[in-house]
Amino acid sequence: MRLKDKIVIVTGGGSGIGKGIAGRFSVEGAKVVIAQRNQEKAEEVAAGLRSRGAEVVAISVDISNRTLVRELVRKTIEQFHRIDVLVNNAGITGLPATSRFLDCSDEHLNTIIDVNLKGTIICSQEVAKEMVKSGGGAIIHISSVAAYAAQEGATVYCATKAGLEGLTKSMALELSSHNIRVNCIAPGDIRIETNEVISDEMKAAGVSGKYFREIPLGRRGTPEEIASAAVFLASDESSYIQGATLLVDGGFLIY
Repeated sequence: MRLKDKIVIVTGGGSGIGKGIAGRFSVEGAKVVIAQRNQEKAEEVAAGLRSRGAEVVAISVDISNRTLVRELVRKTIEQFHRIDVLVNNAGITGLPATSRFLDCSDEHLNTIIDVNLKGTIICSQEVAKEMVKSGGGAIIHISSVAAYAAQEGATVYCATKAGLEGLTKSMALELSSHNIRVNCIAPGDIRIETNEVISDEMKAAGVSGKYFREIPLGRRGTPEEIASAAVFLASDESSYIQGATLLVDGGFLIY
């Protein structure tokens, strides 16, 4: 078990990629806190993992609200006494993140930035403070290939994911002296329950779809494949990796 007895918070761990990460981390021996806005969804996933012998807790949180994030951290420390790993996975993606640049409302702009970027910063700050006290840890941001390749109709989303790239490097620089490693994963096209027909949905919303590419490996990825990368970055196997982004995209960006 590569993460035996590690205390891990996975934001957005009740669905999609986060669900895959939470499940894999528990298999690797970690004690997992699933932080999800939807408590019912988080508890359903947690119950399933507990039935297989894992130690998993579900906590409802809006990551853009610092008071609620502090409560998440307090509850985690109260139960497990420390935090070893934070996976910043929660974010608004897919169709809900779509808006043409000229039509993007202030409400949409604020919502995407508050969750995808501001929320990641808030969670990282509050958890890193505890990691400093306990002697170190690992923080993993879940970005996207959208940080590198523009996506029509998703300007704000792309900007937030590009922001995570800069955040990863800057955090790594400042937190190295505290033995906190900060790295990032940029997934490609990953099949989850909410994006089975994402290309059709985007085109129906008025997006041309010209930016959709052929994937060299010939298929969409799975949450479990992102989870494998996350386990690596959370484990001692990546002890000399700092401020890096690992592309897990089936070759999406190689041409």
